[in-house]
Amino acid sequence: MLVLYLLLVSFQYFRVNGQSFASNTKINPKELKCLVCEKTVLEIDRAISKISPDKMVEVGGFRLDGEGNYQHKTVPQSRSELALSEVMETICDKMDNYIRAIWKENGTLTLLSMTSEDGLMNPNWSDVDIIQDDDLNKSLKYNCEGIIEEYEEKLIEYYLDGTDNIAEQLCIEYTKLCHSKKSKDEL
Repeated sequence: MLVLYLLLVSFQYFRVNGQSFASNTKINPKELKCLVCEKTVLEIDRAISKISPDKMVEVGGFRLDGEGNYQHKTVPQSRSELALSEVMETICDKMDNYIRAIWKENGTLTLLSMTSEDGLMNPNWSDVDIIQDDDLNKSLKYNCEGIIEEYEEKLIEYYLDGTDNIAEQLCIEYTKLCHSKKSKDEL
């Protein structure tokens, strides 16, 4: 309900202050799913970064070593499978804070966070045309939930292994939801 209120207040504010809206915009579902994948990983990264690095947990199985002792090791909580699973259970709720928009500068689709991490209005509002849609962006959360459901194990594996650039690894390399973004030099 708070998100709906924020969305309505934002629309009213920007309508009064000259914010433009994109109309009759066709959205490529594959491009949207790619953006959702990238934002999902970004939100997971943010959630993990908020877990205190000082919190440690014991992990290990019920296997005994040669002397009959359990094998345990201590790892930062942010790198435990349980903590990662808990983050992923609720991460798609963060999609309620995003809207579809088109960058005025180059006409590309983006998912814009309505507020910054510190709770202030996103400073990029004037740089985009907001796309009004009938589902109030519920499809963003739906796509996020599909990604988490299908690829949660792989995501956890990436985080446990300390993989660099997880968004690229998951969204481009593993799932093929996104195409490799070529630099100007490569074109």
